[in-house]
Amino acid sequence: MEFSSKLLENAVYEMSQLPGVGKRTALRLVLHLLRQPETQTHHLAEALLTMRDTIKFCKKCHNISDVALCEICSNSNRDESLVCVVEDIRDVMAIENTSQYRGLYHVLGGKISPLDGIGPQELNIHTLIEKAKQGLIKEVIFALSSTMEGDTTNFYIYRQLEEYQLKMSTIARGIAVGDELEYADEVTLGRSILNRIPFEASLKS
Repeated sequence: MEFSSKLLENAVYEMSQLPGVGKRTALRLVLHLLRQPETQTHHLAEALLTMRDTIKFCKKCHNISDVALCEICSNSNRDESLVCVVEDIRDVMAIENTSQYRGLYHVLGGKISPLDGIGPQELNIHTLIEKAKQGLIKEVIFALSSTMEGDTTNFYIYRQLEEYQLKMSTIARGIAVGDELEYADEVTLGRSILNRIPFEASLKS
């Protein structure tokens, strides 16, 4: 792809680094921004810079937040003894959209994937174990995507928490095997939370 401007080429290259954005799509987006008023591009750039520089991770659940303690963790109406383990903020948003869950979350920040160089130490697992040690949790719900990496991560955490005699459950398999949680419709996901099953039972299926 030949460019008449190095500035344009650089902008297209940076845009194409986003997931799911190829060079042709990146070029279309950059040209769209060039056709818009300067203020619109400035607002977009400022929003991205402000987000990157000031966004926080909740000190309790690791969810993305504007403040030290996210709105969910600071809500006194939530059941603090019930913790739903998810991969990232997209899964929190998906479950919250069902309006079927009133506990808290624990965001791992990924899944165990040796091929990608992601082991347990790269994830927020140790803080979940600390919560269990302190007796703050009565039930853990595993709500990771039903992929090989998700199942591996579930089993690893299950083994780490076994000694604390917690109730451990997993979302019902209304979510098809191999599906990512964020793409499930709200009704199916809501039912999967409500109809969760003991984690031990999922090991036998």
